Amino acid sequence: MPIIAVSLYPGRTKEQKAAFADAITEAAIQILKTKREHIIITYDEIPQENWFMAGKQL
Repeated sequence: MPIIAVSLYPGRTKEQKAAFADAITEAAIQILKTKREHIIITYDEIPQENWFMAGKQL
């Protein structure tokens, strides 16, 4: 059972997240050879001030 966690900045609409989850699900079905009902996708919306790259705040 694939569990796919997506981290992103807050602000995406419910429709955008649903469309992205559907696209990820379709890719997982094809690549991982699994069933749609076995795929779980979670979103973790992290404010931009909590993102750092190479030790520097984005």
